[in-house]
Amino acid sequence: MKTPCHSRKHSRAFTLLEMTIVMMVLLVLMKIGLFTSNKMDQWKMGRAASETLRSVYSAQRMYLADNPTADVTTLTSALILPYMPNNVTVMPTVKSLTGSTLTISVNVSPPVINAGTGTTYDPSGSTKDSLWDVGE
Repeated sequence: MKTPCHSRKHSRAFTLLEMTIVMMVLLVLMKIGLFTSNKMDQWKMGRAASETLRSVYSAQRMYLADNPTADVTTLTSALILPYMPNNVTVMPTVKSLTGSTLTISVNVSPPVINAGTGTTYDPSGSTKDSLWDVGE
């Protein structure tokens, strides 16, 4: 007598546990991507600010080279503007991480970003990393 062979059908559907694991992995990857994107945006803002400061610093040095008896503390934006690249008509500003517009103090060397309260704006925490500052 032959016994019937019970063939088990293998289900090709995902179990609830497998779907949950896949969703968790996708959520973690999305969170990492958003965090990295935010940090990249902050780095780009810092890099743009440092490039702006470098152009102001270059204009400041060119002015001082043409006027060797001038004191750095007496410099104004109007004196520096003719030495700025691309014939700009107003002193450039930078955006902070919170989106506010910040000015550049040209009466110190190297120039710094003014936080509005008489303090220097540098969220990177280092004056030698060339982000948000001219660096060394």
